[in-house]
Amino acid sequence: MADSSTDGRSAWVSAAWCMFYGAGIIGMLVIYGLLQERIMSIPYGGELFTDSVFLVFCNRIVAIVFAVSMAAGKGEELVNKAPLWKYLAISFSSVYASACQYEALRYVSFPVQMLGKSFKMMPVMVWGMIVAGKRYGMVDWMIALAVTGGVTEFLMTGPISSHGSGNSTHGLLLLAAFLLLDGFTSTFQEKLFKEHTTSKYNQMMYINMGSAVISSSTLLLSGKVGSALGFAAAHPAFVTDAGMLSAAAVGGQWFIYSQVKEFGALVFAATMN
Repeated sequence: MADSSTDGRSAWVSAAWCMFYGAGIIGMLVIYGLLQERIMSIPYGGELFTDSVFLVFCNRIVAIVFAVSMAAGKGEELVNKAPLWKYLAISFSSVYASACQYEALRYVSFPVQMLGKSFKMMPVMVWGMIVAGKRYGMVDWMIALAVTGGVTEFLMTGPISSHGSGNSTHGLLLLAAFLLLDGFTSTFQEKLFKEHTTSKYNQMMYINMGSAVISSSTLLLSGKVGSALGFAAAHPAFVTDAGMLSAAAVGGQWFIYSQVKEFGALVFAATMN
């Protein structure tokens, strides 16, 4: 009887933490999304910012500082717990998922982008089968299909363009690429947590280090470093918005890593609904 009571309390505590992480994810992503839309679709002094990978780079630098500080504060070792290529695989998908997400806001509105993220369950389930060899029951697939169908119907019955942009199809394709890449990211993160017992700060540090290298290399190869820095120098309001965006991104990462570590990628995908 005592064991049953203890199990009941543990289940309630676990559910409370899951809801806490879920609320944190949604809260951070709303702030993050609003700042994204402001930066990518509203001009600063009549000039639009177009170098989305620069924002990814800024976010990753702030995240590295946060992760290293937290790991050091908790006395964790800073050495990699998993092979570096596994961190880099997540870094690659994370960088280009973020870039697709930013670019999509030039063509579709913020509410459409947030609604589109409700498609996340299906990609996560497919990646779970490919990456981790998972199997899902009929009920899981029916729920995912019902959510996908409902969101699709809702999207098809209203305006989706961002600030009058007519190229919404391009925006939807970018959202689809984001969902594909982001589904891989959270699934592979879960795999690392289970197979290599990495801490969330260890993953956050190495994945963001890899992301910083990938995003900075992309900026250098595209020749956009000068234009991004010039835009920042010319528009102090942009620097403020980018700083707040990075803070929201790091907060969102902490909640996401916590939920994926303790409850899995599919629970995180369901949270986005």
